Amino acid sequence: MGKIKKNMDAVAAKYIAAGIAIGLGAIGPALGEGMIASKAMEAIGRNPEAGGKITPLMFASMAVTESTAIYALVVALIVLFS
Repeated sequence: MGKIKKNMDAVAAKYIAAGIAIGLGAIGPALGEGMIASKAMEAIGRNPEAGGKITPLMFASMAVTESTAIYALVVALIVLFS
């Protein structure tokens, strides 16, 4: 009984750790992408002619920000399947 309980505790700890890793790792990029989109829309609203220059930079910035969430996902999967 003791060995089974210890194994179940380890499995539960893996799931909890993976959930925390992806949960906390997704908060920052989500807030960052929201701020990027907000500021880009604000800039385009002030100067509509610059929309063609702002939009590609906005998408590039969002892609870089999203890579942080992908790193958090990779860490969560490593924790889960190791």
